[in-house]
Amino acid sequence: MWIKGGTIIDPANGIEQVGDIHIREGLIAGVYLTGCAETDDEVIDASGLWVLPGLIDMHVHLREPGYEYKEDIASGSRAAASGGVTTVVCMPNTDPVNDNPSVTRYIVEKARHTAVIRVLPAGAITRGLKGADLSEMGLMKAAGIVAVTDDGKSVEDSSVMRRAMEYAATFGLPVISHCQDRSLSASGVMNEGDLSSRLGLGGIPGIAEDIVISRDVLLAQYTGIPIHITHVSTASGLDIIRQAKQAGVRVSCDVTPHHLLLTEDRVRGYDTNAKMYPPLRSREDMLALVEGIRSGVVDCIATDHAPHAKDEKDLDFDLAPFGVIGLQTLLPGVFRLHREYGIDFSRLLACVTCNPARILGIEGGTLSPGARGDVTLFDPEALWTLTPESVLSKSTNSPFLGQEFAGKVIQTIVAGRSVYRI
Repeated sequence: MWIKGGTIIDPANGIEQVGDIHIREGLIAGVYLTGCAETDDEVIDASGLWVLPGLIDMHVHLREPGYEYKEDIASGSRAAASGGVTTVVCMPNTDPVNDNPSVTRYIVEKARHTAVIRVLPAGAITRGLKGADLSEMGLMKAAGIVAVTDDGKSVEDSSVMRRAMEYAATFGLPVISHCQDRSLSASGVMNEGDLSSRLGLGGIPGIAEDIVISRDVLLAQYTGIPIHITHVSTASGLDIIRQAKQAGVRVSCDVTPHHLLLTEDRVRGYDTNAKMYPPLRSREDMLALVEGIRSGVVDCIATDHAPHAKDEKDLDFDLAPFGVIGLQTLLPGVFRLHREYGIDFSRLLACVTCNPARILGIEGGTLSPGARGDVTLFDPEALWTLTPESVLSKSTNSPFLGQEFAGKVIQTIVAGRSVYRI
């Protein structure tokens, strides 16, 4: 397969130039920036398109096993492919929890048979996500996990978190931390502030996140073991991470597109598609996160794709579950950040390609010869609107419904095989 005449953007190699890409036997066989000879192989005309490494979303909820009515591996992978995402890391808060190798093997096998993209499971840090006994990390690593996390909950006991970091390190497993002090946030449903008071909704203070970020950064500093902080939402939390990085602490972080593009004002009208954890924060927080992308403090952008059935989200705001979907709007959202804030697109692209690959220690995220043949073709001029009918997930709980996006995925290729095409 040849992809010819597109603008190749590969932040891992500093490439942003019109050229051709050759994929053979599922791998990148060559990148040609000065043209190439005629070929009898399949040719994709990419003229006018951007040719990108397939995106890596390091934080998604595919809900299988146990909650297949919300999403399953097959539907989630199709949604991902339509968004240019070729690899996802699925969180372990399933039913049963992915805290042992049998559940890991189930996910791996189900993905092998039903997914159109690469699905990599994350295992739980603790058994049952209860924050006490450590999970079977070594056996899960052998079965296929690429990281450990108790996402959806925070590991509240500091001694347990320390032991988890030390234990995970023996298997080369990254630790992804969901930072939430539930004693401060338990009754909240949106960002704590003037708006929550006016709306009569319980608030989640930013300090509930910041306290646990501080603890985990200190544990990383003390042990010398890296920690990844997921879905950072506050300016103060990001500042803690910035200072830690400057001090040489091995900490990385990701931010979601909705925290980069929306504020707590989106909750006006009590739209439950704007209810997620962490909650949408103030404009000051949002702009600090955007600046964190520009400065390089933020390493990755991840969707925290969290599908819920329509009847669940149709409840009162207090009662509706936290979470929104985001796989189909990941790349268009990244492109919106480029257009609205003038952030270099290659820097943004690194946050969804080579940076998550590096943090997770997995293949992908680059168009280097010999790399996986995962490629996304993107039309920066196309305009489209996200509607419930255009959503490929089983659930439609997106805060971007009805919004027009500039830039659309035209084709997605996984290991040299086209899995999505308009």
